[in-house]
Amino acid sequence: MQNYTVLKTRTLSGVATNSVLRKTYLLLSLTLLFSAFTAYLGVLSGARPGTMITILGMFGLLFLTQALKNSVWGLVATFAFTGFMGYTLAPILSFYLHGFVNGAALVATAAGGTGMIFLLLSGFVLVSRKDFSYMGGFLFAAIMVAFLVSLFGLFFQAPLLQLIISGVFMLLCSGLILFHTSQIMNGGETNYIMATISLYVAIFNIFISLLQILGVFAGGNSRN
Repeated sequence: MQNYTVLKTRTLSGVATNSVLRKTYLLLSLTLLFSAFTAYLGVLSGARPGTMITILGMFGLLFLTQALKNSVWGLVATFAFTGFMGYTLAPILSFYLHGFVNGAALVATAAGGTGMIFLLLSGFVLVSRKDFSYMGGFLFAAIMVAFLVSLFGLFFQAPLLQLIISGVFMLLCSGLILFHTSQIMNGGETNYIMATISLYVAIFNIFISLLQILGVFAGGNSRN
């Protein structure tokens, strides 16, 4: 009887995990498409949201999503957040599209590379079922340090420093994909809305970092 109870509990846990995983990937796919659409609209309209609007909008919508994560309004907040984040990409995309001879190829390569990184890392966790929860504390601390260094780097327009910072961010966000996917697989994250937001933010930062790295190496093809 005890063995049956344990087996039943594990089965129910597995079903719940698969449900969260399925909903997360579906919602993530939809939000990425919506984010790409708002980015496209932003480029067409020449959108240039200021730094203050970007920061307030990003954290405001993030906190709103956190507060509404257990209701249907959490889905609305999720699309609002990811749509806004896509919109804020417009100035960066315009810079590469219009500032480089092969700008469209750079953006496409960064998008394709980001998708490949996500699929490989996520697939590795799904197949191996390894637990990467031990990485949580290190990743949080390392990202804080990298963020502070990136602020310092704003005052020094050094390509090498930019390349290093982008590379570090890409590695750390790749670690976040391993961590968050592992959390879903092992029951550490049971809310598919927050799981989606976590993976989206990691993908978003990998795309920007990869685009910056490609831009540094393609510096000779700049229109300027």
